[in-house]
Amino acid sequence: MEFLELNDITFTYPAVEGDLDENGNQIEPKPVFEHFSAKLPAGFVSFVGQNGCGKTTLMLLASGRLTPQSGTVSLLGKNPATLNDEQKNLLASVIYQNMEFETEDKVSELLSYVYQNGALKGSAQAIRDGGKDLLSEVIEVFELKDVLDHALTHLSKGEIQRVLLAFGILYGSESLFMDEPLFAMEPHQKETALAYLKEFVHKTWKSIYISMHELDLTKKYADQVLLFYPNRDMALGTPEEVLTRDEVEKAYGVPYAMLKDHENLSREYLNSLNKKEEK
Repeated sequence: MEFLELNDITFTYPAVEGDLDENGNQIEPKPVFEHFSAKLPAGFVSFVGQNGCGKTTLMLLASGRLTPQSGTVSLLGKNPATLNDEQKNLLASVIYQNMEFETEDKVSELLSYVYQNGALKGSAQAIRDGGKDLLSEVIEVFELKDVLDHALTHLSKGEIQRVLLAFGILYGSESLFMDEPLFAMEPHQKETALAYLKEFVHKTWKSIYISMHELDLTKKYADQVLLFYPNRDMALGTPEEVLTRDEVEKAYGVPYAMLKDHENLSREYLNSLNKKEEK
């Protein structure tokens, strides 16, 4: 049995009221997926492709946060869209960039709450040091010690993303879907996080499906890559098999060198955001 199967999926977002064309007619969105089927393995799988290619929508459908107009999803043999909220969360957690929180609770309190109320029930061994609790290891790995007494609303974007990664690990779902979870993090923090996430997958037998812009990081850490092309075709394989220069240029529609320049500019911009928030 495949870990994740999508069978004959058709999904279209609803029309946005007031979104009109030049003639004043309601714009009807085109299907994101139409009679789409795929089988994805367990492990540490990276979703790669340009913005708007369907990566986020596929994650939301696979995790049951969106329901297709037709077709079925099977995640570990279950259709997540048919489960109640608790069952759905235990099967699949979802992390994405720019998640908003209004609570003024301290980070330490929120970490403990997630740990206590998820599948792990506040008790799990660290994956690197069997004599240590998972909570203390996660705080160390994601560099959260200095923000434990702060509220999420007082953190920088990069700090919030590190807290969200910790939430994902501590809740203990069977699978994690992470949409640009490394947003605004420092380069060394991204490397540390990905190394830990991959080790977590291999030692716990859980699966992580992750999207991120940096191709070098996908090549270094992903077990498998799902490469999205503009026409909704996809290629699945190891980074070496899928992320060739020709296939990446086909997927992104730009020369490989230009894509690398774009990644560097995006990284510089995100670093500048963090520096502004720290002032």
